[in-house]
Amino acid sequence: MLLVALTGGIASGKSTIARRLAEHGAVVVDADQVARDVVAPGEPALAEIAEAFGPGVIAADGSLDRAALGAIVFSDPEGRARLNAITHPAVLERSTRLFAEAGRADPEAVVVYDIPLLVEAGRADEFDLVVLAHAPAEVRRERLVDLRGMSPEEADRRIAAQASDAERFAITDLVIDTSGEERMTLQQADALWADLHRRAVGSAT
Repeated sequence: MLLVALTGGIASGKSTIARRLAEHGAVVVDADQVARDVVAPGEPALAEIAEAFGPGVIAADGSLDRAALGAIVFSDPEGRARLNAITHPAVLERSTRLFAEAGRADPEAVVVYDIPLLVEAGRADEFDLVVLAHAPAEVRRERLVDLRGMSPEEADRRIAAQASDAERFAITDLVIDTSGEERMTLQQADALWADLHRRAVGSAT
């Protein structure tokens, strides 16, 4: 099994690469989805969140009221740290289990962890390879405004809230330039798949 982290800033085209790799046969694990799954009704992390922040963060249907929780932790660094102390271990445990299941199912599997906040999570060392989807900040800002309808100010805030390009490059093994047309990104993703598949087969023999 080859375990690959795919990271990149907001609007960097990371999801386009992940979809293409999945089409080729990669097992893609979405970190954002894992983070949602671990706080689903019935999950221990949700009960811990309710205990830490009060019943007001639980919606009427028993699910997490993200807006209510966000209002508490957004401007409270201690509260945010307490939340991370609950969710991060749960995400780590769940994602590690998914990786192991994929490896047992196919020793030659290419497992891609689609994780936007790899730098922030401090997990780069856990992977055989780190791939960065990269487009300059001004390109990503334009996409957020034109394609997602954000104001320029909101786009700037979202970009500034994440790790810098320099921090991402520092942990990266391979870079895919996503600043051009989508077909160019897909061509690079195809070449990446050929490389990853070759490495995975080699690691299994």
